[in-house]
Formats: sequence, C-alpha cells, structure tokens
Amino acid sequence: MKDFMKKWGLFGVVLLLSMGIIAGCGTQGDSSQDKAVATQNDKTKDSGDQFPLTITDDANQEVTIEEEPETIVSIQASNTEIAFALGLGEKIIGVSDYDNYPKEALEIEKVGAQDINAELVLSLLPDIALVTDYHFKTHPDVLQKFEEAGIDVIVVGGATSFEDTYSNIEMIGAATGSKTEAEEIITDMKERLQAIKDKAAAAKVDKKKVWVEVSPAPDIFTTGQNTFMHEMLESIQATNAAEGQDGWVKMTEEEIVKLNPDVIITTYGYYVENPTAGVLKREGWAEVPAIKSGNVFDVDSDTVTRPGPRLIEGVETLAELIYPEVFKQ
Repeated sequence: MKDFMKKWGLFGVVLLLSMGIIAGCGTQGDSSQDKAVATQNDKTKDSGDQFPLTITDDANQEVTIEEEPETIVSIQASNTEIAFALGLGEKIIGVSDYDNYPKEALEIEKVGAQDINAELVLSLLPDIALVTDYHFKTHPDVLQKFEEAGIDVIVVGGATSFEDTYSNIEMIGAATGSKTEAEEIITDMKERLQAIKDKAAAAKVDKKKVWVEVSPAPDIFTTGQNTFMHEMLESIQATNAAEGQDGWVKMTEEEIVKLNPDVIITTYGYYVENPTAGVLKREGWAEVPAIKSGNVFDVDSDTVTRPGPRLIEGVETLAELIYPEVFKQ
C-alpha cells in the first residue's frame, strides 16, 4: 500500500510543481503532554517486529507507520540531533536550513526552515517527515499533501524542560524503530543530571545568583522560568537572577544591574565576537559582583536551548563554570 501511495505521490509532485505550492514553516510551538504511544506489544528494536505501529504525535494525531522508515526528512534542528543520536544518520535525506550538528548534517539536502521547500520534500519523497507543531498549526494543507504522497508526518512539539525532551526522544525513537536506543539516551541523560543534582546538594555551597543573557545590548533578552536554563540553574543549586520572569523576556540594563548577579552567562558567542569582553566593559556595570570578579562566561547556545541529547552537556558546562570548586576537578 505504501509503495502504491509513493508511486501516486510522484505523479502528485508533477502536479504540485505546476501549481507552484508555497509553504511556510516556523520554529517550535507550545509543548504538548501526549507523546508516542505504541499500540502493539512493547518489543525491543531488532528487525521490523515493531511495525506496523500507531503513535499519537504532539498534534494529538494517530499516525500508523506500516514499515520501519528507510528515509527521513527532519525540518527542525533539535529533531535532527535526536535522529542522529539514535543512529539514524544514514537515513536522513533532508534537514532544515539551520541544522548545524552533527557536522554530517551540514552535507545533507536543505529543505527549508521558516519556509518549507514543499516541492523539494515531495521530490525526495521520504518515508517519514519530522515537523513541528508550528507547521501543523499554520500550514496543514502542505502537511496534507505530504501525507497524500505517502509520507508519514510526525508532529514533534516544542520542549521547555528535560521531561519534554525525553518525551520527544521517546516518540522519535518509537516512530523510527529505535526504541531501545531512545531508552539508552534518556537513561544516560537522567543519570548524569541526577549525579549533578546530588553533587550540588551534597556540596552545600552558597547559592550564586546567575544572570543569563541570550541576546546582547541594546535588546537584552534573558530566560526566566519554564526554560531550560532556569531548570539547569536550579539543578546545580544556583539562583536564576530572572526567576521572577517567565519564558524569554527583554530587560533593560538598569533592571539587570539592580539584580547584582554573581555570575553572568552569555549564549551568543556564535555571532558576536568576544561577548564576555563586551559585557565586562559596559558603562555603569562596574559594581556588579560578576563584573568585579570577572565571572562572565559564554556557552554554546545549542547545548542550553536546543531540546536534544546535548542538553546534559549544557548543564555540566554551567556547573563547572558557576561552581568550579565543586564540579571542575
């Protein structure tokens, strides 16, 4: 049946090319609670015994996958990282324009970002397409065309916590026949995170107030509650200077200085040269404890904001920078 649909899909591509479909896409949307639920017996990965299976994706859609996918298109950087971590790199034939990790992703066909190249995706005709809930909300007609061409569309919702990320890994693992690998990744992340929490709690250090800066002056944004950075700081017994805020918020320099942070973390070194130097020389910041002590550090944005397996690396890095006497040994 799937082969028939794909043959029909190729004919559909010709029609779509002539019609000039325009599709749009975006970034992550709201996090969803329902994740992958296989309707078959719980079996470990090896051969196609897991298939056919039905999962419920983050658009609350039941998607039946007849056979283990051989080709995948991922239109979100975090989903691509998850797929590679699951060992699916050789199956990925299309990624978003912003995919930058692992390095192998840079060599794969780009199929769009905020604007999906629908015609290209249809010409590639993957077995499965990993999309976002933003795509589902704003361009359902495009996703319907994918489905009509025989592509199984899986909507992966946005994540704002480690638990959300575990659920995304679990769902993608189930959909691709990689349940065992997904469980291994999640277990490793949980064990490493718990080890950090235990070590921080045992150390009984004085809590440091940390200011997180995700964009530079003049439009300075930070991360309040319900963000990865907030959860990470809590995990290492640090205080988020912006704990009174929710999500990603803009604050003025005057507001920030009054918070008197002990440590400042920036996340934009990938596009601003020497961000720590820029913060250290800001006018009017000389008496801020973090400036006086020189405790200003830049970290890889992707490891602290992108919902994937590398989040655990992000929290480990923050722990070493903020409490080197405890974690950097």
